[in-house]
Amino acid sequence: GKGWTAAGVILWLTGRGLDGLDGAVARRRGQASDLGGYFDMLLDTIGYAAVPLAIALHSDRRATWIALAVLLVTFYVNAISWAYLSAILEKQSLGAATTGASTTVTMPTGLIEGTETIAFYAAFLLWPANAPALFGAMAAGVAISVIQRAVWATKTLR
Repeated sequence: GKGWTAAGVILWLTGRGLDGLDGAVARRRGQASDLGGYFDMLLDTIGYAAVPLAIALHSDRRATWIALAVLLVTFYVNAISWAYLSAILEKQSLGAATTGASTTVTMPTGLIEGTETIAFYAAFLLWPANAPALFGAMAAGVAISVIQRAVWATKTLR
């Protein structure tokens, strides 16, 4: 019902807000670490998979499951598009370790980033009946992000 929907959105937004603060607080307190950055990304990834999966589990529509599969495939490809690229950038002394970035990894930008993800996930939770269209729209945006990073890598890597 509406109460659960509101609770889901509030929990999602609270979690995202706290996720945005944890690294900043750790850096301010002098407690930032690569291990913390690793676990932050690991937990983010679990959440990014769990929310749309939970929505699909409450749907008996084949279209929702197909859209979920497409979305998760784009997430999988996207993870490689930036994670492997980040490793190469570090290897070539172009990443966070060399640039002095405050984050653990260098992630070249794409169309779908933090703000867009928060908005899409809030929409997933608010309008689960529209999951096929919402999952599809986000998957398209993530695919564009992958293409943007591939173009960037082609121009940047030596």
